[in-house]
Amino acid sequence: MKFASTTLVFVVSALLALGLVMLYSAAMFHRGGASLGSQLLWCCIGVGVCLFAAMADYQLLKKVSVPALVLAILLLVAVMIPGIGLERNGARRWLQLPGTTFQPSEFAKLAVIIALAHYCERKGRRMGTFRYGLLIPGAMLALFLGLIFIEPDWGATVLLATVCGLMLFLAGTKLRFIIPPVVMLGAAGGFLLSQNTVRLNRIMSWLDPEGTKQGVGYQAWQSLIALGSGGTTGLGLGNGRQKLGFVPEHQTDFIFSVIGEELGLIATMGIVVAFVLLVICGAFIAMRARDFFGYMLASGMTLLIGLQAFINIGVVTSTLPNKGLPLPFISRGGTNLVVMLFCVGVLLSVARFASREEQANTAGACDSGGYSPFQAKT
Repeated sequence: MKFASTTLVFVVSALLALGLVMLYSAAMFHRGGASLGSQLLWCCIGVGVCLFAAMADYQLLKKVSVPALVLAILLLVAVMIPGIGLERNGARRWLQLPGTTFQPSEFAKLAVIIALAHYCERKGRRMGTFRYGLLIPGAMLALFLGLIFIEPDWGATVLLATVCGLMLFLAGTKLRFIIPPVVMLGAAGGFLLSQNTVRLNRIMSWLDPEGTKQGVGYQAWQSLIALGSGGTTGLGLGNGRQKLGFVPEHQTDFIFSVIGEELGLIATMGIVVAFVLLVICGAFIAMRARDFFGYMLASGMTLLIGLQAFINIGVVTSTLPNKGLPLPFISRGGTNLVVMLFCVGVLLSVARFASREEQANTAGACDSGGYSPFQAKT
């Protein structure tokens, strides 16, 4: 467990350091100092939140799960009210705070994951039934996913739905209950996509990037040019050209392309390996958690980080259509950075108390090595 925790801290620290360096490089011709200063401040806040979460007992999250859900609903509703929520590029996803903005959907992800982990622990074996395994949690998820969807934020909706669906499966919900709603939601999503010109054009540009490179597929095409220009070793830190206005979101959603151009394939593959290691460490911590709540909580946090990284890298490399999700720990953005670091803190807390449990079991000559998710869920 100590090795997993140490590896997790090292990987996250390396990604944070790389993110700060690349953010400055990506913005050096566009108020780079201001962007770096803002990100440094958010990084310090996030590290503080991470340390607090790591030192606290993750069991305390049970007590705040319901209030957090209520607060998340209020924030998601508030962001839709004209004059309160900020509208950018046709989407209303942000609340204005003194000196900064806040994205309620990021907080909602945490609230839903924590509440779902608590719910799964309470229901135990009953998660194998339709009522407790899908109907009740599905109703709660539908409310949150609907509020996030109408912002609109399709990327966050898909991400949260996938994470929660996998959590329910891990908790014991049968696949025969999960598959029909997934098929229906996919069909409904396809219909809504066909009625949404902007997002339909994104899909078409993903299918034909070269044919749409002068229009809606411009950013994705320029991202591929940046990755290709970097080659194996890159053009050198600060020497990238695509960041000079060719890739509009080069500091946020497409910062991976800047890394590929300036540091090359070696760096981009290193980032992929780093996230794979992070997921492996998170999965190991979850499997060794001292109780089922810790198992579900660690699984949800790991899935959130891993899937968001997978989607972002997939979008930048044109493996997936554009979803508008930042790269964890690297992209510019304060709310998401704090949320991701909180997830890491929770993982460290689960690992810390699992280690105490193992030590106690060893001292008592107990053969058990911590909680196993394959034990009875009672």
